[in-house]
Amino acid sequence: MSIDVWFVMLPGVLSLDMTGPAETFVLAGDAFRLHYIGPQPDVPTSIGLTMSGIQPLPERVPEGSLLVLPGVSDSRTQFSTPQALQIQHWLMRLQPAIQRRDITMMCVCSGALLAAKSGLLNNRQCTTHHDVISRLRTAAPTATIKENRIFVQDENIWTSAGITSGIDLALYMINRLCGPEKALAVAREMVVWFRRSGDDPQLSPWLRYRNHLHPAIHRAQDALTAEPQKTWSLPDIAALAHVSPRHLTRLFQSHLGISVRDYLEQLRLAVAEQWLLQGRGVEQASLAAGFSSPRQYHRARQRSIS
Repeated sequence: MSIDVWFVMLPGVLSLDMTGPAETFVLAGDAFRLHYIGPQPDVPTSIGLTMSGIQPLPERVPEGSLLVLPGVSDSRTQFSTPQALQIQHWLMRLQPAIQRRDITMMCVCSGALLAAKSGLLNNRQCTTHHDVISRLRTAAPTATIKENRIFVQDENIWTSAGITSGIDLALYMINRLCGPEKALAVAREMVVWFRRSGDDPQLSPWLRYRNHLHPAIHRAQDALTAEPQKTWSLPDIAALAHVSPRHLTRLFQSHLGISVRDYLEQLRLAVAEQWLLQGRGVEQASLAAGFSSPRQYHRARQRSIS
């Protein structure tokens, strides 16, 4: 089932604030269904092109939707226009659904100001572009503003910093909604790195060590993540990566700061934790994840937290 994503379009919309996340969601395939809505059918963008075919603001947004508020090129004036005021009133009507968490909201760059002016960031943690921080404090005096963050989550409301951070947040949303494998595939297609906010929970090992562009390491990681429970030898992994075992060891240390063995162990720990959460016993979860025994699993887990 596809997730509806609603991009709210105002005159002066920052093109990358909109197209960056939109392209990211599109690359996730049929997992998302995109809509572009606003108070007028044609919207001039920050780069001088006009986008047409904008649909009117709907009376209601279906439960489970993702609402995206991109920034604009001049938020001092373009968030005070009659069109912006119309969107503010529309967002206020959606406030009960957002508070019930029926709708997830994602603000890119100065889009957080539009949310603040609509009362949606009261008593929330949030962030925005560094040039807009002071105005966000004024617009949302009860909010806790986080500086120097790529993105910040407060329940079902997400805010991000400037421009390209919308891509980071869209990737993270794909990770949460569709799983790390889908997010990783999209990131590799886009040739971008995963980045994280200091407030975010640590990413799973499927994503944590993927902030590189080395093809041999990716080949090795692809094989290990596909079958972490398999009995792997270093020569087997190196053969799939098309490098020597010694060279693969050097690549992992220099690019990831971790050994091949430790990387595989972290994957197996994540698999074991998933089995445990599904109600499996420790022995069954350990063996299913590729550990030789529960004792080996406990030793690996102790190393991971020490």
